[in-house]
Amino acid sequence: MTDTLIEVDLDTPATENSQVHNRWHPDIPMAAWVEPGADFVLETYDWTSGAIGNNDDASDVRDLDLSIVHYLSGPVGVKGAESGDLLVVDLLDLGAKPEAPWGFNGVFAKHNGGGFLTEHYPRAQKTIWDFHGLYTSSRHVPGVEFIGLIHPGLIGCLPSRELLETWNKREKALVDSDPDHVPPLATLPVAETAHMGAMTGDARNQAAAEGARTVPPREHGGNVDIKDLSRGSKIFFPIYVDGAGLSVGDLHFSQGDGEITFCGAIEMAGGWVHMKVDLIKNGMAKYGVSSPIFKPSPIVPNYQDYLIFEGISVDESGRQHYLDANVAYRQACLNAIEYLKKFGYSGEQAYSILGVAPVQGHLSGVVDIPNSCATLWIPSEIFDFDIHPGADGPIQHIDGSVDVPIAGDA
Repeated sequence: MTDTLIEVDLDTPATENSQVHNRWHPDIPMAAWVEPGADFVLETYDWTSGAIGNNDDASDVRDLDLSIVHYLSGPVGVKGAESGDLLVVDLLDLGAKPEAPWGFNGVFAKHNGGGFLTEHYPRAQKTIWDFHGLYTSSRHVPGVEFIGLIHPGLIGCLPSRELLETWNKREKALVDSDPDHVPPLATLPVAETAHMGAMTGDARNQAAAEGARTVPPREHGGNVDIKDLSRGSKIFFPIYVDGAGLSVGDLHFSQGDGEITFCGAIEMAGGWVHMKVDLIKNGMAKYGVSSPIFKPSPIVPNYQDYLIFEGISVDESGRQHYLDANVAYRQACLNAIEYLKKFGYSGEQAYSILGVAPVQGHLSGVVDIPNSCATLWIPSEIFDFDIHPGADGPIQHIDGSVDVPIAGDA
């Protein structure tokens, strides 16, 4: 039997669990220790620790205090791991906790996090997705069902003190360049809502004041949101502190490339990860590695037919940008949303589909000045009607009687 090193009770707040944390800091104590070559299970909360309910009201998304996230299980120390080594992590299996066979997708209000298309969808919204074995469907987005590819949105190792100071310095400089930007340009430390695992007293308070928020990916891994890190994936993490300090959380049942709605995947209400760890001594120098290397899962949803939507580096106002791949991908997403609306979906429903379904995002061209070309691939088989263009034009299969819950401004 594989040992479960960290257990979570979904009815108990994550802040009462000393084997969980929501900041990155080198002084967070290891929640458990393992030998190289060991395999083990970690249970996880959803990234908000139960703040989002399985209901038809989006006010919980609108009102969420984003300084509390993400709740991670760990850190797990690996005996013999030293700064400069590589930690090899095999994701053996992942799943939902039996008592929580559902997840949620959310768009945050522009003033509270926003999203990739926040100028077009500035209000909070959410969709609930139910799990049926490999498949998922939503009462809020009719006409679509697809296979999930469960993966951790967030996985990484503890930073060194030097790396932590680098993060905080460069992100504060970015915020200071435009302090009134909405949403903010980065998420700086917030001591009041920091949960530092088993730390207590003055040491905890000091670490909470400087602990890095878990929102972005960084050199140690973190919130990478790579949908192909599922069963059979292998990850090579640079180790910055002795013991490595591996943590994981924010499990997704399914996600489209880019996780474009910010809370853009199907966030699992509770889950577990079965993993194995090993070491490559002095691996960072041997391979010139300063950020993680990922080997994707050999298991992928077997969709063969796609519609591909193109975007270029010209924004919605018609302004020309120079090889801006971010603008190009946004245009590809907006073009796909407009297309899906012709079949009866609301913009919000189409936006959710792009966030949660196994759509593929590609940078198809980044050299042909002045336009980068980004593409968004939608698998047509996920719909229960034909979405291909034809001479007769689109038929509205979605009648508009069902829509996603949207919350107005607080």
